[in-house]
Amino acid sequence: MEAFLGILLLGFLSIISPVKCRYYYGGTWTNAHATFYGGGDASGTMGGACGYGNLYSQGYGTNTAALSTALFNNGLSCGACFELRCVNDPQWCLPGSIVVTATNFCPPGGWCDPPQLHFDLSQPIFLRIAQYKAGVVPVMYRRVRCRRRGGIRFTINGHSYFNLVLITNVGGAGDVHSVAIKGSRSGWQPMSRNWGQNWQSNSYLNGQSLSFIVTASDGRSVISYNVAPPNWSFGVTYTGRQYRF
Repeated sequence: MEAFLGILLLGFLSIISPVKCRYYYGGTWTNAHATFYGGGDASGTMGGACGYGNLYSQGYGTNTAALSTALFNNGLSCGACFELRCVNDPQWCLPGSIVVTATNFCPPGGWCDPPQLHFDLSQPIFLRIAQYKAGVVPVMYRRVRCRRRGGIRFTINGHSYFNLVLITNVGGAGDVHSVAIKGSRSGWQPMSRNWGQNWQSNSYLNGQSLSFIVTASDGRSVISYNVAPPNWSFGVTYTGRQYRF
């Protein structure tokens, strides 16, 4: 029976995760540009198109970026991590590199017009690779693994028959591409992405413990069983397992 259930689960994972398996261990460097926004305390970067809300309480801090259309992938890039370094501008560039998480969308206009590859960084993190007066600098970037403390977080919002789950603090590839949910009295069912990293289920799951399968863009999945207890509440965050680095 256990073997049969394992086969069923593997089959379900293949349905919800049709992505090709890729691993982001620091690949080819690509040319782009970077600007900054949000003020010296990065307060203007809070909220955003990924739905993360307060970036400090979510653990992202000021190491964040809004991505241009060419990079944002209609929100599927939310949570991905990028390493950037300032290049080819000795007047304004500073040595070293930074790692940022995609937490927002930079709408078309100026440097963020398609098809340009552009990062609008929080001001504090921009100042680690370039001087303030530069305004905009050429950079090179590459995808890297996200390193997170603690497990993946599931914040359950909405109401009965409309469970809207915000998924944050995802390690590994970082960007979630599919999610499945299971109540203790129901089977696995795929969730649909509502916006950013908010995932939706229209099933009635009140009074059941909740489990999740999270699959990232690299095809790797993490299963978190019974993350939320049977008496779970809307507006509460629950912590599951994490990707192994």
